Amino acid sequence: MRKFRSLLLVGLLVVSCLFVLTACGKDEGDGKIKVGVVNNPPSESGYREANVKDMEKVFSEANGYELKTFYSDKNDAQLQAAKGFITDGVDYLLISAAETTGWDDVLKEAKEAGVKVYLFDRKINVDESLYEAAVVSDMAKEGDTAVNWLLSLNLDEYKVIHIQGAMGSDAQIGRTGALDAQFASGKMKKIVQQTAGWDEAEAKKIVESVINSGEDFNVIYAENDGMARGAVAALDEAGITHGVDGKVVIIGFDCNKWALRELLAKKWNYDGQCSPFQAQIISDLIKSGKAPANKMIINEEKGFDAKTITQGDIDTYGLGE
Repeated sequence: MRKFRSLLLVGLLVVSCLFVLTACGKDEGDGKIKVGVVNNPPSESGYREANVKDMEKVFSEANGYELKTFYSDKNDAQLQAAKGFITDGVDYLLISAAETTGWDDVLKEAKEAGVKVYLFDRKINVDESLYEAAVVSDMAKEGDTAVNWLLSLNLDEYKVIHIQGAMGSDAQIGRTGALDAQFASGKMKKIVQQTAGWDEAEAKKIVESVINSGEDFNVIYAENDGMARGAVAALDEAGITHGVDGKVVIIGFDCNKWALRELLAKKWNYDGQCSPFQAQIISDLIKSGKAPANKMIINEEKGFDAKTITQGDIDTYGLGE
């Protein structure tokens, strides 16, 4: 009888252990939610640095998460990292894609493995059934808002240097679209349209090349703040005035605090907001355990004009220090 009781106790212990292991599932007994984040590198821009810090802050161990991250501006490298996270058994995969295409197979693989996908910052071209939600900026609206502001200046002519971001990214496509429409209509003249890949030094080289060619221009439309700063550096070295009452209108995007200060000093003319804060929205959705009512969750954003911006705007909306 005693031997039977011992065997019974052993059996109950085994069952209990199996129950605990099963209940813990992918969390391996620590209760943490496993999240894999595929993002662009923080060195890309002030916007991206703020975005990365926000993700790491929200999806922290203190908030109940086990976070794995991968940073690259190369789509192929991002795809491989996403596959690795799926193999590692993450519960959630969060993606800010370098390019809008090429993601179908990876997201299908995630779905088959029971990994839930959230897009953030940028949209990608896949069927909506492959992700839970996309918490993004409306990049096309950002472009439309900036171009409509530019048209409101009623310049006699628009001779535009257009400095693009990384080609194929959602931000580049959206911010380029509105300007392309103006070039096609003939309302604006394209002096040059070239990518600097979000890089400040490359943007400076583009503007220097135009200056050296002797081609006339009066607008620089740079698709992020860093490239706008590089463009302005080229103007300053050539002694070309810019900003309010200057020869060249300067347009940037992202709303870093240092860039908004350039508006306040009237050295730039316009900066389009792009909010990097999507992490808390996604975390709330994850912890609610409910599918969101809308797949597409758009961050509300605005644009700032040098003639109307205030220090309060900088304090409220500016990124970084």
